[in-house]
Amino acid sequence: MSHEPVRLYGPDFQSDPAGLFESMRSAHGPVVPVHLDGDVPAWLVLGYRELHRVLSTPKTFGSDSRRWNGWAGVPQDWPLMPLVFPVPNIQHAEGDQHRRHARVIDDALNGVEPYELRQVTTRIADRLIDSFCASGQADLRSMYAHRLPALVLCWTYGLDDDRGDALTTMITTMLDAGADSQQAYTELSAALHQVGQERRAEPGADVVSRMIAHPAGYSDEELVVDLLAIVAAGQQTTADWIGNALRLMLTDSRFSASMAGARSSAGEALSQVLWEDSPCQIHAGRYAVQDVELAGQIIRRGDLVLLSLAAGNRDPRMRPDGGSSGERGNKAHLSFSHGEHRCPYPAQDIGETIANTGIEVLLDRLPDIELALPASELRWRPSPWVRGVASLPVTFTPALPRGAH
Repeated sequence: MSHEPVRLYGPDFQSDPAGLFESMRSAHGPVVPVHLDGDVPAWLVLGYRELHRVLSTPKTFGSDSRRWNGWAGVPQDWPLMPLVFPVPNIQHAEGDQHRRHARVIDDALNGVEPYELRQVTTRIADRLIDSFCASGQADLRSMYAHRLPALVLCWTYGLDDDRGDALTTMITTMLDAGADSQQAYTELSAALHQVGQERRAEPGADVVSRMIAHPAGYSDEELVVDLLAIVAAGQQTTADWIGNALRLMLTDSRFSASMAGARSSAGEALSQVLWEDSPCQIHAGRYAVQDVELAGQIIRRGDLVLLSLAAGNRDPRMRPDGGSSGERGNKAHLSFSHGEHRCPYPAQDIGETIANTGIEVLLDRLPDIELALPASELRWRPSPWVRGVASLPVTFTPALPRGAH
């Protein structure tokens, strides 16, 4: 079994991460030594059981990045810094502090009324489709799948469309982990700070105002960093969930033959994607609280442990048939993570409502959508963290906007 670290960046990783994960699994087993951009060392967990163990034992694998023993080797301009920089948010908090953050976020998101959310999602979806339906062609990723969750989530925060689009651009730049990622993080933090100041001055019936009014008594810094965490996670994963499901429906014979009746299969495609093309590709991260053995590898105190939720979902030890029998209704996947740091349940419900409604409305309006290029020519985002198509060009019979009927 190999002991050489694997580079977790470059063209192979960007074009075929699933294939890379499987070759890594064959060479190293379920826990792999890796190098991130700049050859920063870490461990990547690929195995379902091993992921379950790490996510279930916060006293052994902590989430506070101040534990990391690798800070001295990280350059100041490291493009992955926004994902590991120690800030007092829900992702890095531990113990009582994490439970405090979780209560605030759960209570604030629980205030989103499901029926109103579906109605607003439908209205925004129709408006987006109206902007391109007459042309007979569109990039569904940039014009629809990416914008829809951003605009709906910004509605829940009491923001207008222009600010929603601006925030989406910042989040995408940050998570694509390029040269501008730190600048995008700074701009996003400043924009969310402004939102917080506005809501403190004039509270409304929105998520931000409920977080501010919560008895936990959030500081300005806590509000900004938690808003950043839930906005980025909610928008990006939901957008790529929609995009990946549409890609599946357009390229897989199980779905493409019945696109006209696809309302009934939207849920099945969304479920399948969580197993096969999870939007959450790698989650950063955990830090060993003490020396620990995991699947035969000795992880030293303070080592960075990355969690490949996507690879865990495809672990052949858990799915010996490769999932060929289908996964609808099976929610044992790790795409929403697991344990106390899982995606909050209200956030999961909000994301699913946006994704399901978005696909249903799109295929009701444009039932004969077809991919505008061979499936083999589709390209994926360069981000090590999220999995999504870089574009999704389609053609369809031109249709009138809703208001023109």
